[in-house]
Amino acid sequence: MMRYIKSMTGHLVLAIFAILALIPLLLVLINSFKSNAETLKNPFQLPSSLSFDNFVTAWTYGKFSHGFINSIILTGATVIVVLVFSSLAGYVLAGQKIKRWPVIMVYFTMAMTVPIQLFIFPLYSAVAALNLTDNVVVVGVILAAINMPFATFLMRTFFLSVPSEIEEAAVMDGVNTFQLVRRVLIPIVRPGLITVGVIIGLNSWNEFLISSTFLQNPENQTLTLGFLTMNGTFSTDIGTMMAGALILIVPILAVFVALQRFVVDGMANGSVKG
Repeated sequence: MMRYIKSMTGHLVLAIFAILALIPLLLVLINSFKSNAETLKNPFQLPSSLSFDNFVTAWTYGKFSHGFINSIILTGATVIVVLVFSSLAGYVLAGQKIKRWPVIMVYFTMAMTVPIQLFIFPLYSAVAALNLTDNVVVVGVILAAINMPFATFLMRTFFLSVPSEIEEAAVMDGVNTFQLVRRVLIPIVRPGLITVGVIIGLNSWNEFLISSTFLQNPENQTLTLGFLTMNGTFSTDIGTMMAGALILIVPILAVFVALQRFVVDGMANGSVKG
């Protein structure tokens, strides 16, 4: 009986948290189809009719056609660079295959604690000197470097959960290091790769500070920057702003929902060792 009560209590608490998380999204969805007058009158009321005018306005003035492409390029470049290098670094650090690896771990820890704002001006000067501003791929590489310590820590944890007997057996079979990582270990830690990719992808898709600093040309701005440029013109038009927010949220939300099972499995597997 007590076990049943505890189970029901846990499910009730989770349901409450889920409702609290979904209410803002539901309000954004409802008000994105309403006129500004309807929204101001009662933001909790359902729209009288389904009108897509707000979406058309947001898409046009926010330059979302360019923003979508740039956001995909930026997020894709960041995730690819992070997954390649963090997986290699995580494998090396998990097996302690280099000398002074504790020093490297301390360095990564310090890198995660230093705010990126301290490096904005010298970083911008270096990028401008190389004439690489307004380059979406370059910004993706910068974001990858910023997220690399955190991703390396996670990947190291996932590699630690792999039994050492698997690696020893593969070495006995005569595989080299590259084949070991690519054909044996990477398939095992695939949930970890998906977890890291989703987390870094979310951060990159919603990133503002670095993108707004290095992407000044409207043609190269991301979806997030395009949405924020609407604040001046449509700050009082709540319906249009909600439509723009929905356009910004839906793609990354769909990706997260599609991959959430792998993320949960990856976090559970990665928490075994640390």
